[in-house]
Amino acid sequence: MGTVNNTVWHDAPVDQRSRAALAVRDLQYRTVSHAGSADYAAWLQAAARGFQNDERTAEQIAANRALTAYRRLTGVYDGAGPMPEMPVATLSSWIGELSVPGGRGIPSCAISSVTVAPTHRRRGIARAMLEGELRGAAAAGLPMAMLTVSESTLYGRYGFAPAGASAAWTIETKRAGWRGPQAPGRVDFISRQRLRELLPVVHDRVRLEAPGEIDVPGEFWERFAGTRPDEKDGGKVRAVQYADPAGEVRGLAVYTVAGNDEDFTKARVHVSYLLTETDDAYAALWRFLLELDLVSTVTAHELSVDEPLLWMIEDQRAAKVTVRDHQYLRILDVPAALQARTYAAPGRFSLEVTDPLEIAGGRYLLDIGSDGRATVSAHPAGPSTDAVAVSIGIRELSALYLGGVSPVTLARAGLVQTGDAVAFARSLSWQVAPRLSLWY
Repeated sequence: MGTVNNTVWHDAPVDQRSRAALAVRDLQYRTVSHAGSADYAAWLQAAARGFQNDERTAEQIAANRALTAYRRLTGVYDGAGPMPEMPVATLSSWIGELSVPGGRGIPSCAISSVTVAPTHRRRGIARAMLEGELRGAAAAGLPMAMLTVSESTLYGRYGFAPAGASAAWTIETKRAGWRGPQAPGRVDFISRQRLRELLPVVHDRVRLEAPGEIDVPGEFWERFAGTRPDEKDGGKVRAVQYADPAGEVRGLAVYTVAGNDEDFTKARVHVSYLLTETDDAYAALWRFLLELDLVSTVTAHELSVDEPLLWMIEDQRAAKVTVRDHQYLRILDVPAALQARTYAAPGRFSLEVTDPLEIAGGRYLLDIGSDGRATVSAHPAGPSTDAVAVSIGIRELSALYLGGVSPVTLARAGLVQTGDAVAFARSLSWQVAPRLSLWY
């Protein structure tokens, strides 16, 4: 998972600056141990309540406690309230690996479970927790933070930006038709237990190819496969694999079916996860899904904004595609982050980066060689005669990082100032669209 030890991060104390800021408001900010069953149960109930979910049962608490032991948990407590044992705010994080342009991965602070009780809003709690987490991650040597969000307007103030969009598809199967290739392998149903075994294996073989993907903790595979110990609807999960002519599994599709009692030929299929290593696997699994008997509609979420599927169906109007923000990034170390990825063209850029949290701002020289690799160094004040000057905020630099948006677009939006946005775009672009195939 990178050079930063997740165990060290897991056991790190909370940021003392944020702790002191909350203490002034008579609030206690601290880490929460999985070892303390009552403490963990209260934290989980608060997180569930924050997302408008049902109260967790004892079985769900036990399952979550076992599956999420890798996460660092923090909470804010109000000792003057009627339930002092339950946090009024929650946050969890862990060190994951983010795929970046060029087929590499960088250690990143994955942030999740951010909630603040509606009784305690507008007290600076979320700000203290998020800023504290970012300062702590930066101090630990992590070059990036990342999250997926429920409320998209909340995180820009902390320097996060949408860097990888996702597409949701609704396909009319009878209208779509198929003009894609006929794959030479075979598609077969497999058990949910076998699916659970195969998902991490295939994912680890392909995840570095798509900027924005992450290494996936086991709890997510349990959810996709319907094999969690507390899973009530696991029987609804159906899974198929694609094996190439040599018998090697190259793709997996996970889906559920919702029947239509008024017209049995118009069931709906939802593809909850599709994972493919080869073009043949991609074609075979999508063709299988679109040609299922008694199905009129196939839906899928968290797809790429540049899916080949659009060119594999006869009638593109059979597919309704909706794009929205998904993977959010926040650069914590500009030199480390920019040197980790590969670039599409050489160039030399003088970056003046502003950061409202004073974590990653400064002047840097980004020097990209003909091999697509870059060096980044501190750049003294004053104009550079051989470098394109770029003035940019940390939020916008984070948005550009995976190549999902062009600097030309941000310059035209007034968010990047440079005399040569085209040259900057030529270098920062990437041939593979960013994607993230899950929420975390």
